[in-house]
Formats: sequence, structure tokens, C-alpha cells
Amino acid sequence: MRPMCSSPSSSRGIAAIVGVGPRLGRSVARKFAHEGYTVAILSRDLRKLSGYAEEIAKEAMAQVFAIRIDCADAKSVREAFEAVLSLGYVEVLVYNACAPTSRHPARFSDLSVDSFQTSLAVSAVGAFQCSQLVIAGMVARGKGTIIFTGSSASLNGAAGFSELSCAKFALRGLSQCLTREYSTFGVHVAHVIVDGLIGTSRSHSGAENGMDPDAMAETYWHLHIQDKNAWTHEIDLRPSEHRF
Repeated sequence: MRPMCSSPSSSRGIAAIVGVGPRLGRSVARKFAHEGYTVAILSRDLRKLSGYAEEIAKEAMAQVFAIRIDCADAKSVREAFEAVLSLGYVEVLVYNACAPTSRHPARFSDLSVDSFQTSLAVSAVGAFQCSQLVIAGMVARGKGTIIFTGSSASLNGAAGFSELSCAKFALRGLSQCLTREYSTFGVHVAHVIVDGLIGTSRSHSGAENGMDPDAMAETYWHLHIQDKNAWTHEIDLRPSEHRF
């Protein structure tokens, strides 16, 4: 964990983005930093994460902290959020972590129990633990946002994708349980279904293959600032040319 830039003091809490890589996670972190939040970005690769933190901090003139986390390891998750909570209370949690899986189907008989358990641990158990560590603070303040990143596998199981589908089904179930339990306490829980491949940011690279993560990040921000009398629980994102 290390601060990357100074920013004016703010009464806002921390925006914690779990699962930050070069695409969606980084774009969501950048969006919240530009909106004036102190941002904690978390992933396994601290070297790359520190680079993202420095980049976002300079661009947004915000405080950005890089914190290592292994979402499949309960001790690592607990220690990471001890570091996050030492910065202040968490107002926003975006859980974007997912175990690496192949884009190509794998025969069920070839899957190992260990890889199946890891997929469940990262997508569902990690989300459970991160949410549990921050939700009491949200309830105490009567406000907070938790956003889970799902996929088309959250809705439909497909041959060859048992690991991904089962993990994402579990994450969607968790999101539904939490929104029913905590919405009356002022905690907005939302589930974003990403139905398509995520490309690189057009504003940073000019690339146009896949969905623009910066455009997707605008939806995450919109979910956070929605009026509580018109909250969205689930939303799907796909490019215009995508076939349903």
C-alpha cells in the first residue's frame, strides 16, 4: 500500500475497487478518482497495481492506494481490508475479481476440483468476505454502494464453462441476497452483467475492439449516484452490434 498523490480533504469515504487490471477495473478506479474519491485499488500483482495507482493519481490529482490482495485467500482478504479501512470508511465497494479462465470450452471431465474451488473462491467467497468487511460501516452511516461484476455466464450455464458459470451464479445469488437484506438500511447493491468482450479504452489507445471500459465505468458511477427511490439492482452491458 502506498499513496500516489495528494488531494484536497473530502468528507467522502473510500472507493475500494477489487480486481484491478488494465481494462475495466482500472477504468472504474479512474472514474471514481476523477469524481473526487480517495481510491483503493486491489489485486494480486502489486507491481502492476502500483503503476496503475501512480498513473491514476497523476491524471485525476487524487489519492490512490495500491494494496495487494489474493481473493482466494481469506487471510489475505482480511489483511487487505484492514489496510483499506485504516484509510477511512468504505463508501463504495466494486468487486471485479474473477479467477482466470479460458475463453474456450473445457471438457468437464478434464477439470480439476482445485481449479473449480479456486473459481468459486475468487468470484463468490471473496465477494462475500469483502462485502462482510465493509457493510457494517455502510449500515452505520445509512449509505453505501456495492457493485458486483457478473457476466453472461451469470445467467446461463454453457457446455465447457462449468467453473465460470457456477462461480458467477453464486455471485449473482449473493448480490440478490444482500440487496434484499440491506437496501432498507441505505446500502445499494447492484449486479452488472457484462455480455461481451471488454476492449481497451479508446480515449487512451484508440482501439475499438470490444467494449470501451471507460464507457462501462460511467455505468458503475451512475449506479452509485442513483436516487434511492429509483435504484437499479441488475443491469446488462453489451456493444450495439452484439447479438442477444
